[in-house]
Amino acid sequence: MMKKLLAALFMFVMSAQFDSLWAGEFEEAVSAFSHGNHGNNYAIARKTFSKLAAEGNASAQFYLGRMSIHSSRGVVRDYSETLKWFRLSASQGFSRAQNYLGLMYLYGQGVAQDYAEAAKWYRLSAEQGDEESQYYLGALYERGQGVAQDYTEAAKWYRLSAEQGYSTAQVNLGDMYLYGQGVAQDYAEAIKWYRLPAGHGVTSAQKKLGLMYFKGQGVAQDFIRAHMWENLAAIDGDATAIKARDSIAEQMTRQQIAEAQKLARACQVNFYEDEGCN
Repeated sequence: MMKKLLAALFMFVMSAQFDSLWAGEFEEAVSAFSHGNHGNNYAIARKTFSKLAAEGNASAQFYLGRMSIHSSRGVVRDYSETLKWFRLSASQGFSRAQNYLGLMYLYGQGVAQDYAEAAKWYRLSAEQGDEESQYYLGALYERGQGVAQDYTEAAKWYRLSAEQGYSTAQVNLGDMYLYGQGVAQDYAEAIKWYRLPAGHGVTSAQKKLGLMYFKGQGVAQDFIRAHMWENLAAIDGDATAIKARDSIAEQMTRQQIAEAQKLARACQVNFYEDEGCN
């Protein structure tokens, strides 16, 4: 998350929207903030962000909101301050501030929980291309929270987010194809979207991919691949993955199990870069 914020804010600094008089001070504050709560880093960052925020800088306003919500970062948690700065930043169209406002309304942090208000802010951010907001807006449409339930709209926003690499959206889009919600049922497409996060170690995707190999949905039935994916999902102790793996193993020979375990180890050691992990 920190890496993403720094990258987005750096691009904003470099854009024509950012007054050149602010750029140097802002970059120094970002650098202090990124080095964590050591020494007086946060005090330096807060001083600069406060100055720039008072002058109307949306990025600085957003950062003050971020600082006020995390007591572990040198500032006592204060939701009223958080809301103040996020609103000021969001009103200027800063997408990350809009995203965070959506989050606060979604979970009722410092405000009364309000799904419609969450959807409003997520939409503003999502329309600017923020992949996290696109995912959350899709989830609200899927659940019918704050908006009329609409699987087609859910799939639309999940896809936009998934195409930017947001793993949870990829899993959810895979689910939409698996069950034919908002899209025509298509097991091969489900496999495609599950495979992407599964290859980055996402447990939920690995479990779903394993079951599809076991059932032969969208791919040729393959107990070795099924066992491999469930085994990878079980590494951190996921109970359903362990149960699925052991159930699959009952239908395999010892040689097949050994091959599945060999593939799983190779995926781990080589960070899912082996051909067998794709």
